[in-house]
Amino acid sequence: MAALSYDGCNFFRQRLILSTLSGKRVKIREIRSREDEPGLRDFEASFIRLLDKVTNGTRIEINQTGTVLFYQPGLLYGGSVEHECNLQRSIGYYLEGLLMLAPFMKNSLKAVLKGVTNDPTDPSVDLLKATAIPLMKKFGIDGEGLEIKVVKRGIAPHGGGEVHFSCPVRRTLKPVLLTDPGKIKRIRGTAYSVRVSPQMANRIVDSARSILNKLIPDIYIYTDHMKGASSGKSPGFGLVLVAETLNGTCLSAELSSTPQGRGDQMLPEELGKNCAKLLLEEIYRGGCVDSTNQSLALLYMTLGQQDVSKTLLGPLSPYTIEFLRHIRDFFQIMFKIETQTADEDQQKGGDKVLMTCVGAGYTNISKSIK
Repeated sequence: MAALSYDGCNFFRQRLILSTLSGKRVKIREIRSREDEPGLRDFEASFIRLLDKVTNGTRIEINQTGTVLFYQPGLLYGGSVEHECNLQRSIGYYLEGLLMLAPFMKNSLKAVLKGVTNDPTDPSVDLLKATAIPLMKKFGIDGEGLEIKVVKRGIAPHGGGEVHFSCPVRRTLKPVLLTDPGKIKRIRGTAYSVRVSPQMANRIVDSARSILNKLIPDIYIYTDHMKGASSGKSPGFGLVLVAETLNGTCLSAELSSTPQGRGDQMLPEELGKNCAKLLLEEIYRGGCVDSTNQSLALLYMTLGQQDVSKTLLGPLSPYTIEFLRHIRDFFQIMFKIETQTADEDQQKGGDKVLMTCVGAGYTNISKSIK
């Protein structure tokens, strides 16, 4: 079986994750070959090391300049893993990968990830905790063991945070029908601040409420001010907002302050208002899965039992579109994509996309049939 071959450093995680799940080898060439500093970045190498820790028998070959990578996946082993994430990206970058792999391990995964918990580029740990976990439960991944816990916060650039993630293993995933997002019933959120005045979090909450209170009465935003050892090494603050609907859909938005030494700081008032507006924008996009978790939902649909799954999504992000192409390469599964414009079906908000597929009937080989 020839290895699938790709060019460039884009969508690096997608390729390695799908390769690990499907067992197909991957060769990635020309990784930043034209740049002054060619080859893999440290955070990508760190991601490969993490995959190596949770699998057994993975073969990885990288040439001297780091511009060509050959990856032959082993078996997903799981168990207890500790990983120092690279500070260039937040823990969310690594956690998104683990969320995709965790249900299919041999032993249930208990991961301790250390590094940056909140930064402006990647989805933060709080966001994944609030949106990805409820989504996983819909696919039948639940039970005592499923949780993401922020033990210490670490803001970019110096990190110092710690996150515990545990997930039970499943033999198969349930097919889902998520076609009606339902109306918004409440908004929850967390305003966090570390190594700055605890008043910052209250200022963020007040400004976010000034916008959202006009629209819905049931809003509760927790303030989370960590002190001492659990506050990491850099100052910063931010806000994560989650809107829950009657049918249990979670739509989310987040903003975090500019990392120290990377430009002008944003006022907490401004941050709260902007984050509330981002949440409203996300609600306008709508769908049963928010834009951060589109690819996670589509992956679980692909790997479900051999039955039809349907999910209504907001407009597809470019990342998701590329993910669909990769799913076709690795699993030969195509989605039926129907667009629903906002006028028909009394839909509120923007245009939606109904994604339908028949699962690949992927089973966790290490779980014996009981």
